[in-house]
Amino acid sequence: MSQLTIYPDDAPDQGRVVNDVIVIQRELDAIGVRFERWHAHAPVSVCATQDEVLAAYRPQIDRLIAERGYRTVDVVSLHATHPDREALRRKFLAEHTHSDDEVRFFVAGSGLFVLHVDSHVYAVVCEKDDLISVPAGVRHWFDMGSAPTFTCIRLFNDPAGWVAEFTGDAIAGKFPMLA
Repeated sequence: MSQLTIYPDDAPDQGRVVNDVIVIQRELDAIGVRFERWHAHAPVSVCATQDEVLAAYRPQIDRLIAERGYRTVDVVSLHATHPDREALRRKFLAEHTHSDDEVRFFVAGSGLFVLHVDSHVYAVVCEKDDLISVPAGVRHWFDMGSAPTFTCIRLFNDPAGWVAEFTGDAIAGKFPMLA
């Protein structure tokens, strides 16, 4: 189940938990973050190719491209047996920003996006069928968990893809991580 926990940025033990998708959307919209639920227009098997995954969500992808001008779309998967999973987890756990939106749609699995906006931290557990779009310049980090399992569609304006600007702030280490 998708979940949002909102914390004061100086009180990682005082989170308010939200499980209602409509309320999650409203809370995130208030800080400029898009959160939607998508459903496939065709069945998607666990061994689907990138082209099959993209075809299953083509109407939603095309809508975002038309709205935001994204130029690159791909599919990324990571599983608990990946040899670099621990190094990748550490890399994404550091607070950073991007000059591009960070758009992820969870085709399968889950992950934790944590946003640091003004004096609050918004921890969003995204699961299958969740789309999150973190606007350019928003401080955030991502936790895939110790045994990551996810497949995501990614959309970018910058053909270079995922390029992070790390803030150097140690805040990410103060807040709960994905199990």
